[in-house]
Amino acid sequence: MESLSRQLAQWVVGLRYNDLPPAVVDRGKGVTLHSLASVLLGSQARSGQQAVQLITSEEAGVAQGATIMVDGTTVTKGGAAFANAEMAMTGGKLDSFRMLTHPGTSILPGAFVGAETSGASGQEFLTGVAAGYEVMERLASDFIPTVMSRGFHAGPVFGIFGPAIAAAKMLNFSEDQVNSTIALCVHLAAGNLEGPRNGGVALREGAAVRNAMLAVSLAQMGHVGGDTTLEGDAGFYHAYTGNNQGKLTYSFVGDTQTSLDVITKGLGKDWMFLETLYRIYSTAGYNIAHVDVSAQLCTEHDIKYEDVERVEAVVNWMETQYPSPAFPSRREDAEARPGSTPYYTAYGVCRRGFPVLRSQQMGVADGDGDPPEVLELMHRVKLIPSHDMTLFGPRITIFTKDGKSYTKQSTGREFMWDFEEEARRIRDVIPGVPIPEGQFEEIISTCRDLDGEDRAARLIQLTIK
Repeated sequence: MESLSRQLAQWVVGLRYNDLPPAVVDRGKGVTLHSLASVLLGSQARSGQQAVQLITSEEAGVAQGATIMVDGTTVTKGGAAFANAEMAMTGGKLDSFRMLTHPGTSILPGAFVGAETSGASGQEFLTGVAAGYEVMERLASDFIPTVMSRGFHAGPVFGIFGPAIAAAKMLNFSEDQVNSTIALCVHLAAGNLEGPRNGGVALREGAAVRNAMLAVSLAQMGHVGGDTTLEGDAGFYHAYTGNNQGKLTYSFVGDTQTSLDVITKGLGKDWMFLETLYRIYSTAGYNIAHVDVSAQLCTEHDIKYEDVERVEAVVNWMETQYPSPAFPSRREDAEARPGSTPYYTAYGVCRRGFPVLRSQQMGVADGDGDPPEVLELMHRVKLIPSHDMTLFGPRITIFTKDGKSYTKQSTGREFMWDFEEEARRIRDVIPGVPIPEGQFEEIISTCRDLDGEDRAARLIQLTIK
C-alpha cells in the first residue's frame, strides 16, 4: 500500500476545480473573506505592526517575492507569508477546526503567496485552498488533543501542511514534488505550549507558514523528502503523538484509538473542510456559541436580565481546560472573570450579542467598560463539563425568578455558515478597518465572484491603503 503522503500527493495533483462541490467552493470564498478581514484589523494592532516592521526592516528592496498586505511592500515569499499570517492572527477573525487549530491563519497567507507568484486564477486559487484545508484537517482531526497533551501546539504543528499544499497546487507541482513538500513539512513542523504558561507569547502559525514556504521552495528545487515521513516508525505521528498506531492520549469524545487509515478514507468525497467554522467574535472559539445561543434563547422567550435567577451550560469537557487537560492554562469552570466562558454567556443574555470589534489584541480588554449587569450575572453562570457534548455545542438553560426554565441546545454547526451569511456578519468590522467602506465592499464582491477572476492576487491589492 502506498504511503500516506503519496496518497495525499496523488489526490492533490489530480484535483480540479470542477471536482469541488458547490459547498466547498462557497466555503473557500468565505474563509478567504474572513481571513482578509482579520488581516485588515490586525494591521492596526501592535503585534501585527511589529511583524510587518520586522520583515520590512530585513527584507525591503526585494525585487521578486510576494506582497505584505495592507502595507504593500515586496519582500521574500516567506517574509510576506509570516507578516500576513501574524496580522491575520492578531485581527482575531479566525476560522476554527476542532477548537485548537485555526487553518486560515496559515493556509490563506500561503495560498496568496502561491497565487501571486504563479499568477493563479480564482478557480485555481480556490482549488489550492480547498486542497490545503482538506489535507491539513485530515492530518489533524483525531490527533489534536493528543498532540496538545505532549506539549506541542497543534495549530502550528498541523498548520504548516495546509499552506504548503495550497501553494504547491497553484504552482502545478508534480506528484513527487507534492510528496516531498509534505515530507519537508514534517521536518519543519513546530509549536510548543510552555511559553504562554509562564508569561510568554506563543510562536504560532506565522512561523508555520514561513516554514511551509521553505518546504515548497526546496521541493520545487528537487529536494527529495521520502515516502513514510508521516506514518513511519520514526515519522511525524510517532514524534508528535507518541506512536504510529493511532493510540490516543486524549480525545474530544473520549476515544482512545483511531487509525491512520482514516486520514485518506473518502478523500475527495467526504469533505472535512466543510467542518471549518467562522470565529466571528475575537475570543476562544468555544465561547462564540455561548454568546449566540444565550442571545437566541432570550430573544425567543423575551427573557430579560432582571428575570434571570441563574444559568447553566453543559459543555464539552475539553472546553473547560484550555488548551489541554494535560497543561491547562485556563480553567473555564473556575471562578468567573472577564474573558471567561460565563462572561460571554452573560453578555449573550444581557446584550443579545457581543461587539465584533472588541478584542484584547485591538487594545480593548475584557472587563473595560463592560455593562455592570454582565459582570454581575457571570457569577451566576455554571458550567457543567460533559464527555458527551459536541464541540462548540453547549446546552444552555436559563432559570428565571418565576420558577420557570428555558433550554436551547446548540448543534456545534451554527457557525458553519455560507458565504452570504459570512458577508453579512463580517461587515460589522468595517468601522475598524484601515480602508474605505467601498474598498471593503469590493473585497466582498471579489470573493463572491472569485471563480470568475483571472488573477486571484487582485485581492492582495484591494487590502492596500
